Amino acid sequence: MRTSENHDETGASAAGPGSGLLVPPAWLVRTLRPQPTPVPKAAALRAAVGMGLPVAVGAAVGQSADGALVAMGALGAVLGDTADAYRLRVFNIAVPQLFAAAGLALGEQVHGHGWAAVAALTGLALVAGMMSTIGAVSSAAGLNVLLMAVIGAGLPFPPPWWRGPGLILLGAGLILAMALLAWPARSGVPERAAVAQAYQETANLLDAAGGADWSEARARLTRALDHAYDLLLSRRALAPGRSRGMSRLIALLNAVTPLVETAPAVHAAGGHLGAQLAAEVRRIAAAVANRTPLPPPAADGASATASAGPVERAAAAAVLHAHEVLAGAYEDPAAAPVPHPAPLLVRMRERTREVLLSADSWHYGLRLALCLGLAQTLVSIVAVPRSYWVPLTVTFVLKPDFGSVFSRAVLRALGTVVGLVLAAAVLETVPRGGWEAPVVAVLAAALPVVSRRSYGLQTVVITPLILILSDLLSHQGVHLLVPRLLDSLLGCAIVLVAGYALWPESWHSRVGARLADAVDDVARYLECAFTGGGADASFASSPPGAGPPAGPSSRAKLRRRLYRDLAGLRTEFQRALGEPPPMGARAAAWWPLLVAVERVIDAGTAAAVQTAQGAQPPQPAEVAAVAADLRALATAIRGGGADIAPLREVTEGGALAAVRREVAAARSALAGPGGDPEG
Repeated sequence: MRTSENHDETGASAAGPGSGLLVPPAWLVRTLRPQPTPVPKAAALRAAVGMGLPVAVGAAVGQSADGALVAMGALGAVLGDTADAYRLRVFNIAVPQLFAAAGLALGEQVHGHGWAAVAALTGLALVAGMMSTIGAVSSAAGLNVLLMAVIGAGLPFPPPWWRGPGLILLGAGLILAMALLAWPARSGVPERAAVAQAYQETANLLDAAGGADWSEARARLTRALDHAYDLLLSRRALAPGRSRGMSRLIALLNAVTPLVETAPAVHAAGGHLGAQLAAEVRRIAAAVANRTPLPPPAADGASATASAGPVERAAAAAVLHAHEVLAGAYEDPAAAPVPHPAPLLVRMRERTREVLLSADSWHYGLRLALCLGLAQTLVSIVAVPRSYWVPLTVTFVLKPDFGSVFSRAVLRALGTVVGLVLAAAVLETVPRGGWEAPVVAVLAAALPVVSRRSYGLQTVVITPLILILSDLLSHQGVHLLVPRLLDSLLGCAIVLVAGYALWPESWHSRVGARLADAVDDVARYLECAFTGGGADASFASSPPGAGPPAGPSSRAKLRRRLYRDLAGLRTEFQRALGEPPPMGARAAAWWPLLVAVERVIDAGTAAAVQTAQGAQPPQPAEVAAVAADLRALATAIRGGGADIAPLREVTEGGALAAVRREVAAARSALAGPGGDPEG
């Protein structure tokens, strides 16, 4: 397979072999590079108050240990305060911290019990690891229950047993209360902003039509759509009663689909309609964000589409539909389709069953249990002061949804070194008796800012925070620092050996398997768009190649699934690029084929839009041939590029000619120089 020449994606070094410069490897540069994100000012203020205030009050009343425990609870809530919608904030903060309190109570019961603690924490790691594969909230809950159990088993807590968990919940409740202060005045604002952002990113995609920034614009649009749908449907699941506001917003979000489907057709046509269409979509985005009326498009422009081509007619119809929904969205919510999720207990039972039967959940749970069991066994055999830091490091590093395990271990080690230097300065120079509170407040304010940018920067901040709070419990001062550094390096070593090097998948990229699934879904999309047939039920969870669903709604859902496939592929691709050789190089080799598959999806969507607007539809034989070629490509990807079947013979100049050209290009990318990317 051809390697990529895109330096931004593959991280090719700019310095040549004769430059005389010592250039770090591309995977390390990519690992250390922080991501640009907006500064969450409100979250920073909540963190500063929620952690600094308990430390100050505890010092003032002579209960520094209690103040530290409240601040620890606030720390967990700060890390979990990532949702925009207020109902989701309650869920995202409260549920993980309830698990954290339960974990601390369990850890206290096994403190000082040697092998009983090893067995209890290893079993809990298996459960927490399996929980982490369910979703974001379950992942945070699994992390918190294990972290606090490790701390409870490693540190002595004052009696009674419920005191520590109660103080943890008090700190989390303080952050939650501050996060919900604006709820009465801003209810529904985050959801409406997410819908408006989906329109805005659609306009950006139309602006990029015909240009080199198309792929990146589509990736941003996919993230915006995923965020908006997740936000609205999650709120709908938490508030099952009919809501006029949510019905309106769901109708507006659904109305963006025709515009999104039109964009590839505009791109294929060279983008000559892009700027004009993007300006109109931005007017709609502003109207959605500000809840203001918007005049419809000019009548002469609408009538002119009667003699226009398929792309122009599709664009006009999509804009008109959005205007019609916008005009009626705030007056006739009965017309807006509102999903009705299954009852919460039913969904919990289904998800639990899926986790218990999932090989991936058992796989991750066993890996986490193995690493934590080794760490806890080691500190039980070897006299390690404050031994909880070793399994604590293992838990932080071996997190499934935070990217590459190898990169996290490297960043954890580097971040701990820098964080310990900072902690040494604080513990050596800041006097006791309440003077720690301002330092805790400053570090806490920085935590939500850096957490969204880099795991390494998060480690730099969280290391001195935890050490200062631990010092309030143990009063060991700077004597904590060297043991903490050794413990962190030991925990990273356990993860790198037992959680990374010994697992076969660590040396093979998952990009190829996910790419093959996406190609199978492209075949299903084309069959759905041009021939229909088949059943429409549960297609989203059916395996690739299971037969095409029918109907326009199914086509739209399949297209959304394709865009999610692409977003997941890009995420997996970037994660794999952060791995050391040979993993990163193998992942980079998939880039040309990933781009080629994106072009196949665009060509297929453009053909479907043009056919819906009166263009000559493809013959069933042509659709079947293209779908068969795509499935053969998927099979070849799974097999490493060997024995790919020849292209089917189709009459030249068919309606899917552009799609066939892109399929041929994708096959060439797979069979080009370099061979099997996993070889």
